[in-house]
Amino acid sequence: MTATTTPGMPDVPGVDHRFVDLPQRGVRLHVAEAGPRDGEPVLLLHGFPQHWYAWRHVIPQLAVDHRVIAVDLRGFGWSDAPRDGYTGGGLARDVIALLDALDLDRVRVIGHDWGAWVGFILAIESPERVSRFVAVNMTHPWPEHLKLMPNLWRMWHTALLEYPPIGRLVLRGRRFVRFLLRHWAADATLWKREDLDVYADVFRDPARARAGEQFHFQYVVHEILRHPRGRYRRARLTVPTLILAGERDLVIPPSVVGDGTSHADDLRVKVIEGGGHLLPEERPEAVADEARDFFTQGATPAFSVARGASVASS
Repeated sequence: MTATTTPGMPDVPGVDHRFVDLPQRGVRLHVAEAGPRDGEPVLLLHGFPQHWYAWRHVIPQLAVDHRVIAVDLRGFGWSDAPRDGYTGGGLARDVIALLDALDLDRVRVIGHDWGAWVGFILAIESPERVSRFVAVNMTHPWPEHLKLMPNLWRMWHTALLEYPPIGRLVLRGRRFVRFLLRHWAADATLWKREDLDVYADVFRDPARARAGEQFHFQYVVHEILRHPRGRYRRARLTVPTLILAGERDLVIPPSVVGDGTSHADDLRVKVIEGGGHLLPEERPEAVADEARDFFTQGATPAFSVARGASVASS
């Protein structure tokens, strides 16, 4: 492990950076850390097309009394971008190797977008490593297909990213990345150009543009075809889980989340009013507050839905 000051790395007060070598996974991951070293560890997993910086407003709030670890997934941000390893399972195994390297037996996890999908895989396949899980702007693995199918058009952007070599060319152009982030926010005035460029400029690197393409391509190859056949139909989610949905999410609207009662011991859904698909940047206080409350709550009935300021059983 090495501490570092890397050119081009955006600065967030109170956040330290280092690289962690994972030789068994053939990758070196960048992590951003904040908070007391003896605090309860919280692992943050970013979505696409972002990296650790997506948590910049959430980190200071959680770091008051938690050890916060925001990792750049393989191929994103300042982590290595090897040619392979971009399946959901592969990314989850990277995370497990990272926890081993950091000597962390069990952590609380907050994942956004695709990072939340990786979080679900972690919670299902390695529940002993996850004490509680918050999924932001992502459905669980058992959505109701009657509700999901009419909303598949919302993933239109993936058609431009998932086929080599088109995806990498689109990403290297950077305009599409800026467009997506503006489009997904409930209020596009959220963005400053320099913040958009923190994400878009990373894809100027051909290796990272290819990684973004492979991330989507591997989902087509390994996830989409298996999901209708019920890849997780016999899996059970034993880790207490909270889903935070944006009321105005254009990609994963609350209507597609559905009831996961038959697959989960403790699954709750909270709709953040007025929020879009980028809740960690649009509603960071809500994400931090709901996560903190959830981390300290006891068990609840298998599925509950709430709107407004609190999570309540239905």
